[in-house]
Amino acid sequence: MKLDRVIRQSRKLCRPFRITDGDRFRLADIDPGDTLGLDSEIRPRAKELLATGVEALAELQDRLYAQDRWAVLLIFQAMDAAGKDGAIKHVMSGVNPQGCQVYSFKAPSSEDLDHDYLWRCMKALPERGRIGIFNRSYYEEVLAVRVHPEFLGKQKLPLRLVTKKIWDERYEDIRNFEDYLSRNGVAVCKFFLHVSKQEQKRRFLERLDNPEKHWKFSTADARERGYWKDYMAAYEDMIRATATEEAPWYVMPADNKWFTRIAVACAIIDTMWSLDLKYPEVTDAMKKDLAQARRMLLKE
Repeated sequence: MKLDRVIRQSRKLCRPFRITDGDRFRLADIDPGDTLGLDSEIRPRAKELLATGVEALAELQDRLYAQDRWAVLLIFQAMDAAGKDGAIKHVMSGVNPQGCQVYSFKAPSSEDLDHDYLWRCMKALPERGRIGIFNRSYYEEVLAVRVHPEFLGKQKLPLRLVTKKIWDERYEDIRNFEDYLSRNGVAVCKFFLHVSKQEQKRRFLERLDNPEKHWKFSTADARERGYWKDYMAAYEDMIRATATEEAPWYVMPADNKWFTRIAVACAIIDTMWSLDLKYPEVTDAMKKDLAQARRMLLKE
C-alpha cells in the first residue's frame, strides 16, 4: 500500500460530500443513492478498496497514538437503519482497540437530565492520541428533541430559558464547543448518513423477515417514520448552522452500504492526514540509551 496514493484517492472521493459552509447547503441536493457514478468501476472491488482504506487508517492511527498531540472525534448521526453501526464496524475494523473508544448515546438517564445537555458527551471525549467515536451525540438535542418538544420538557430547564430562540442558541453553543475542541487539539469530523425513506423501509422489512435481526427493530422505529419530513428539516437546519471549516459535516449517501463505508473511510483518512501526524524523533540521548540496551542484551 502506497499511503500517498491512498490519500489522494480518498480526498477525491470524499470531498464532494464535505460541507464547511452551511449557507448554501440544501439536503435535497444530496441523492441518497449517489455513488459518484462509480458503480461499475469500484463496486466489484469494494471489499478490496475498503480493506486498503482500513490499512491506511491503521497506519495513521499508529502515528496519532505515537505522536500523542491530537485526538480525533468522529460523530455519526442518521435515521434508523441508515448503517451507522455497520459503517463503524467495517471502517474501524483494523484500528487498534487500545487507541479507539466508541460511545453510543441513547435516551438520557436521570443523572444526565440533572446536567446540561453537553455534559454526558464531554465526559466521553477522547484523550490525546486516541480516536473517539460518538454513535449519536449532543446533536440529538437539535434533532429528536426538536421533533419531539415533549423531550425538552423533561430537561428541567428554567421556563424563562425555553424560548423560540432555543434552537439557534443550541446551534451557537455547539459551534462554540467544537471551536473550543479544535483549538485544543481535537479534530472533529461529523457524518450524516443520508438514507432515503424507501431504502429505510426496505431495510426494516428485511429485519422483520429475519428472526436473527428482530432484536434490531422496535415499533418505535416504525412510528418515527411518521415524522420523516420533520427530521429532514431538522437535519438540514442543523447542518446549515453547524458546518464549519474546523468541524465539517460529511453528508454521505447511504442507500448503498458498500459506497457509504468506502466514503466514510476516505473522509477519516483525509481528516487524519491533514493533522501532519509523525512518529516522534529519536534524540541523541535516546539513541545512546538504545545502543546501551542493545549491548546489554548481547552480553547475556
